[in-house]
Amino acid sequence: MKKIIFSATAIAFMILASCSTSKQVTVPLNRSVELDDTYTIIWNGVSKAYRYENGQWLRAESYDYQFDVVQKRYDNHWKSVKSLHRIHPDYDGKAGNRDQTMYFEVAYQNLIDGKVQATINSSLGNGTGTTDAEFRKSVLIMYVPNASKFMPYNKFRITQNYNYEEGVLTETVELIKEKDGKEIPFMKNEETALIFIKSKLDKAPTTFKH
Repeated sequence: MKKIIFSATAIAFMILASCSTSKQVTVPLNRSVELDDTYTIIWNGVSKAYRYENGQWLRAESYDYQFDVVQKRYDNHWKSVKSLHRIHPDYDGKAGNRDQTMYFEVAYQNLIDGKVQATINSSLGNGTGTTDAEFRKSVLIMYVPNASKFMPYNKFRITQNYNYEEGVLTETVELIKEKDGKEIPFMKNEETALIFIKSKLDKAPTTFKH
């Protein structure tokens, strides 16, 4: 059972959400499954979607979603599984199935000029990132593998703010078309999530009402 800690700031790690998911699936290499093999955080939240049109961001409510992230932190190596559900009844299916699952592995490596450097392997694509030593503010960039020139985006940029003390993660997931060294915005998702951590309860949290 998980205990909720209320507050404010941002998802990633990892990581993470998006308007679409790659058809290539990253498969974890470890065959074993352990319940308490590392420090685990569960994020539960909602996301508001926006589309970039005529130089401004416009709400795209039909692409909103709710999501959960199971984030397992192995020292400087994190593994995250993200599940999302498009909640709007008028969702048109253009960003993939209404229900999607994504996988992320982030390896944090060298500290350069006060920034921890990261490499990313995920079902959205591979990439790099930077964060601070306490993993509070992160920027993660991934590229869509074998992206067609007709696709409206070929790059993901995830900006995360972890407010551990308040128990809140805020995250912006941008879908971008990178061409000839220029970025053309396509869509973005503004995510807010609450943190759940392992705890013990003094009694049953809910009871049947009659």
